[in-house]
Amino acid sequence: MALSNNVIGAVNFVAMLLSIPVVGAGIWLATEQDNSCVKILQWPVIILGILILVVGLLGFVGGFWRVPWLLVLYLIGMLVLIVLLACLVVFVYMVTNRGSGHVEPSRAYLEYQLDDFSGWLRRRVQRSYKWDRIRSCLSSTSMCAELNQRYRMAQDFFNAKLTPLQSGCCKPPTQCGYTFVNPTYWISPIDNAADMDCLQWSNDQTQLCYSCDSCKAGLLANLRKEWRRADIVLLLTLVALISVYLMGCCAFRNAKTEELFRKYKQGYT
Repeated sequence: MALSNNVIGAVNFVAMLLSIPVVGAGIWLATEQDNSCVKILQWPVIILGILILVVGLLGFVGGFWRVPWLLVLYLIGMLVLIVLLACLVVFVYMVTNRGSGHVEPSRAYLEYQLDDFSGWLRRRVQRSYKWDRIRSCLSSTSMCAELNQRYRMAQDFFNAKLTPLQSGCCKPPTQCGYTFVNPTYWISPIDNAADMDCLQWSNDQTQLCYSCDSCKAGLLANLRKEWRRADIVLLLTLVALISVYLMGCCAFRNAKTEELFRKYKQGYT
């Protein structure tokens, strides 16, 4: 019985350790420039990781100090958290399954369109009251100003590997036909009515293309890339957590069997 309880405690200690990559993924998302402006996924991930840590601690205490009701609470709580984590992994995969950049002639960077992304993600940026807050946050960063320091010549800029956010927010869409002066200052063509984004562009360094749909699409493309990376971490943690949980269930069952056998043997003698 003591051996089984020690095994349960050790298994639950591993479950506690598995909360680290979950919390770490949430903190990493929170430190990314775009995620810090949107604030959608990082807090659910961090909270879920903390709950896994707390429930794992309950199981660890219950296993080593032989507190049956804590073990039962651990088994129920961890099962719920595993289901929640699995739902989160599937959800992130589904909402990031769509969305990719479009190649433009003589450009190394890609262009992004809002309609390429899932409806759920689009709704996070299409409502004006939400986008006003996000736009204000993005415009306060130095991501566009950095381009002016890095690229002086037009050809160097056209050959640059811009992030989706820089491609969508810091310059006008390529199809508008603007003439390059520097990465954030462009000369307007005579006819720029090809797209609404062409009219939204401004050489005002606080405006640029932050009101463009291409900026919203670039933001979603950045989120998609980062969320999919975090989703891989969550998926691997989920697989490990399920394995640890099954080991804990087996150890708990063996402990209960040994306890019943011991009671039967005492009653028999």
